[in-house]
Amino acid sequence: MTRRGRLVLFLAAAAVVAALLTAAFVALPHFGGAHHPYGERAVRAAFAHRTANAIASVNFDQRAFDTLGEESILFAAVLGALVLLRQTAGERRRPPRPARVSPAIRRLGVLLLPVTLLVGLYVVAHGQITPGGGFQGGVVVATALHLLYVAADYGALERLRPLSLYEIGDAAGEAAYAVTGIATVLAGSAFLANVLPWGTFGTLSSAGTVVVLNAAVGMEVACGVVVLLATFLDQALEIEKPETRQGDGSARPGGGGG
Repeated sequence: MTRRGRLVLFLAAAAVVAALLTAAFVALPHFGGAHHPYGERAVRAAFAHRTANAIASVNFDQRAFDTLGEESILFAAVLGALVLLRQTAGERRRPPRPARVSPAIRRLGVLLLPVTLLVGLYVVAHGQITPGGGFQGGVVVATALHLLYVAADYGALERLRPLSLYEIGDAAGEAAYAVTGIATVLAGSAFLANVLPWGTFGTLSSAGTVVVLNAAVGMEVACGVVVLLATFLDQALEIEKPETRQGDGSARPGGGGG
């Protein structure tokens, strides 16, 4: 297709999207008014399924299929980073030198690491009850592990971060979400429908499948962020390009690979 043809196609598609968005905005309730039909329905549906956190109900119950797409975007991003930043022919790894860290920072990191890890797991486990969930808690869990990099050195982080296990965890979290949807179909309901017992309102066992999907997202996000950061840290600290002759336009030794 020519450049002019691509431009015409883009303008036509943009015009259609603009018309649809305009029609949608016109039909929305007035801002600041007392009439909120979508919010009221979402809250009623959340309470009907014993989900105290209405946001979690929207994400993992009322529009669980959309959340599968959001989770898949992160999974694809991590996979893409692994492919694009992998070690290529001619590049080599060098062990990073131990970093000098002040004793105060080291003690603070040792203190904060278990606390941050516990907070992240708490946010994932209580996503159906209080604000939070798998996306937020997964990032906190991944951050907790990387306190080792800040408070100790890269070698300590590598010893606690066997990447093969986190890569498996990333794929397992993504697969668990989809398998849950398939299980609901086999149970005779719609894909990702809330078919488990709803339990008692305000408890960890409430909300039915919201708990399962929340845990799957928490695993995928935590492992995915760890793998993603590991990929960039490898490029910055371990992988360097081969030596080249002056004047050939290549990067000098010590630069990032990929």
